[in-house]
Amino acid sequence: MEKVIDVLDRMYPQFNTVSPHHAVSDALYQMCCENVDYLIVLADEKFLGILTEHDIAKKALLANMPLTEMKVSDLMNREVPVATANDSVSHCMHLLDRYNTRYLAIYDGFDFKGVISSYDLIQQSINKRKVAFGQLLERNEYP
Repeated sequence: MEKVIDVLDRMYPQFNTVSPHHAVSDALYQMCCENVDYLIVLADEKFLGILTEHDIAKKALLANMPLTEMKVSDLMNREVPVATANDSVSHCMHLLDRYNTRYLAIYDGFDFKGVISSYDLIQQSINKRKVAFGQLLERNEYP
């Protein structure tokens, strides 16, 4: 059974981080430059939450303030479900479904390891099936 740490190991290092005191406009610009739809919010190397495009669109409209005056801490999502590095991919998919979210914070003990998204887990499942399908074709076991 594949573990979450295997998924994280195959991903690029996660540099898409922002501090909670940055302006939301700067965070949005960073998302555009890095071509990501979320930023990991860290303070002193401690995970505080994530800021997603969805959070900005939903909460900024309600606040009716310019994005340059809003801080990341005003809009970030602090309630991100947590999984451990040794949890299975299927368990993480279950957590995403249960909490109706697209992101999980991954910890190894008390050490923050990164964030995985539903997209990351889907890609992992697709790649695993491609390998299995390719092995069946090589052995002529698939009609």
